[in-house]
Amino acid sequence: MTETATSHYKRPDVAGYAEVPYAEKERLFSEVKEDMRFSDYLYGCYECGICVAACPSARFYDFSPRRIAQAAAREDVELIYQQMQEDIWECSQCFSCLRCPRGNNPGGIITIMREVAINNGLASAKQAMEGYSRIIYKIMSTGTQVSPDMLQADAFPDWGPETADVSANLDLWRRALPSETMHTTNTGWDVADKTLVELYLIWFHTGALDMIEEIDQGLHAILQEVMEECLEDEGIEL
Repeated sequence: MTETATSHYKRPDVAGYAEVPYAEKERLFSEVKEDMRFSDYLYGCYECGICVAACPSARFYDFSPRRIAQAAAREDVELIYQQMQEDIWECSQCFSCLRCPRGNNPGGIITIMREVAINNGLASAKQAMEGYSRIIYKIMSTGTQVSPDMLQADAFPDWGPETADVSANLDLWRRALPSETMHTTNTGWDVADKTLVELYLIWFHTGALDMIEEIDQGLHAILQEVMEECLEDEGIEL
């Protein structure tokens, strides 16, 4: 294929996502580096492998927190972009990697990379967030997170094989547990409306709701509707 022909050829990029210009990949990585936390999370990799040995996600996937730290330290723009489209969504954010003797925090770097991916509307971010939209709704409407019916392996692949076991045996769980606990978190504990309002205000003022709107406008609209009455009862106007 000639140079002229390749200049109009749009090859598929990592994970099936469309290729973007190198300058765009550089811009995304610059946002990662410019985050004020970045310098505290990266000091250089010894390649000792302790973070990988401690990482639960590495036990189930082709995932390595060491690769994240190495790519960031080398400023490998191409690899960083690939990781933003793939690897960072396999991290369970348990921060076991903080055992690093060098003081690196691969989980923290991944947190920044995820935020940049979400803020820039990367397709991988939207895809990864699909399984969490119901959790976000549950948190904002009830104050807690997951009920058994929500645990589906395809929605939460980074939670390990236990999620698949729960999903595969829901009929058994329904016989063993009160039916209302299967589809709601209300029976776990009661959360005061004031607490929900405070949580909503934190998300609102920190920009978390803007990130949700970027990923899922429908969910954002539902959250606004759910909290409207609570805010009015508390005498709060935004």
